[in-house]
Amino acid sequence: MANTTMSEDEKVLHGMGYAQELSRRMGGFQNFAISFSIICILSGGLASFPIALSTVGPWMATIGWILGGVFALIVAASMGQIASAYPTAGGLYHWSSILGGKFWGWLTAWTNLLGLLFVIPAVNVILYGFIRDLFFAGMLGTDTSTWTNTTMYEWVAAITIAQCLLNHFGIKLTTLLTDISGYLIFVISILLTILLFTHVKSFDLGKAFAFVNTTGNAGGGVAPAYGAIMAVLMGMLYPLFTITGFDASAHTSEETRDAQATVHRGMIQSVFWSLVFGFLLALGMTLALPAVYDVLAADPKQTTLSADAMKALAGIAGGPAPADMAVLGWNSFAVLFNTLIMPSFLGKICALGIIVANFFCALSAVTSTSRMIYAFARDRGMPGMLANVSAAYRTPTAAIWFTGIVSFILVVVTTPLNAFAALSTGCAMYLYMSYAMPVVAGMIAEGKTWNTYGKFRLGGLSKAFGLIVLLGVIGIMIGGHAFVPSVAAVAADAAANPPVAGSSFVPGLWYYTVGFYAILLIVWFAYEGKRFQGPPIGDQIAKRQAAIAAAEKALAAHA
Repeated sequence: MANTTMSEDEKVLHGMGYAQELSRRMGGFQNFAISFSIICILSGGLASFPIALSTVGPWMATIGWILGGVFALIVAASMGQIASAYPTAGGLYHWSSILGGKFWGWLTAWTNLLGLLFVIPAVNVILYGFIRDLFFAGMLGTDTSTWTNTTMYEWVAAITIAQCLLNHFGIKLTTLLTDISGYLIFVISILLTILLFTHVKSFDLGKAFAFVNTTGNAGGGVAPAYGAIMAVLMGMLYPLFTITGFDASAHTSEETRDAQATVHRGMIQSVFWSLVFGFLLALGMTLALPAVYDVLAADPKQTTLSADAMKALAGIAGGPAPADMAVLGWNSFAVLFNTLIMPSFLGKICALGIIVANFFCALSAVTSTSRMIYAFARDRGMPGMLANVSAAYRTPTAAIWFTGIVSFILVVVTTPLNAFAALSTGCAMYLYMSYAMPVVAGMIAEGKTWNTYGKFRLGGLSKAFGLIVLLGVIGIMIGGHAFVPSVAAVAADAAANPPVAGSSFVPGLWYYTVGFYAILLIVWFAYEGKRFQGPPIGDQIAKRQAAIAAAEKALAAHA
């Protein structure tokens, strides 16, 4: 008997050849919140602040943030019009397959998956650093100098297991937590920004927007020494490492009500509000930074620089020059927070909020990544067992636990080599590469082979935006591959676990990229090109309808 109560969402999904296996419980705010939680300006916006200062100085933290955020908005809008036409889990893979062919879709899936699998360990290692330095050392006064890599592995394993468990037990629980995360990020960002502005010595916006090349030793060795253009490209990793992961709204399309009218808004709004609040936070950190040197002049133990150096910087009328503001290198945010914010009661509230927000950030990343794996495995791009859905919880449990295991393995592999910068930079680079792939395919196919549109269209802006996305991602690739790969996972570990020498083998992004795509091409031409069929199209969709009905009936019987 036909399903007379079928929703419009189910009709659209059936029309693309898929069963409604996942639980469609997310509304507009929940779809926004999951992307906003992954972006999480309290994660990358804080932890990667040194990248801004140590590439193009204050300019990158302020103007660079705006430029990166506007680019991310263009990317989100370009993806949004495709998501409105094809609202499926693992959206990017599905879009690229339809618009650019099954090879392009297959390549997009693996590129997106690599970026997503880099997000979770990067954020969870940052979270471990915040737990150790802000909570145990900063709030409780615990001596954490004896904590080792093994300690980090134990913490990251426990954190990852908790995130997988929460995802396992249903999208309703996950969305409840990401809703809380959305509000928490707003509240803590506003509070932290206000506290930072109370420490501003001089509201000299000229310094806050000053352009100065601080690569190399001038920036504490965070980025290798390059000219101004390359410094800008590397510095763009600051806003784009933060404002990424908003494809989560697309990956949860099959769990979102009225997805064709909702998913694009979730992506665009999550980027917009991250841009606004992240800019105010970055401006506050930049303007408050000169006050740090007054504290360090009296108590220089929080940095490896000498007391005389701190006194000299503190003694400069009007505060240090922009070129001197990056001397703290990788410790710039940690020292800024610990000296100015942490001592107050509200500062401790901020520390706890930052820790919780980072946990929710990676929790949302597990949700997004597992849906990508589920969708790809459903079309046999990965082992079919990874497409298994729990009848009790209506979640892709096999994909969830696979995500957790692989992300933890990445932490164990990269930590001894101090390849954390390659891991964290890869989040931004590979994700934006995967974002560009369906957008560029759509730019070429629009009006030709692509004639099925959704409720959101860019109209005349579509091809112009597509070109901007393509050129921007090329810049991200250049900057990402140039960035220094050997950096301790947690800045405070650098003394006990020093960066690997440049002459030694360090798995920088060139190694990942060349090796990864070489393997993919070999696999495709040797095997997958003949076996992999991609998402259903044409007559295949009609042939699937009986299987779709049977799958939905089986799940309903266990409900």
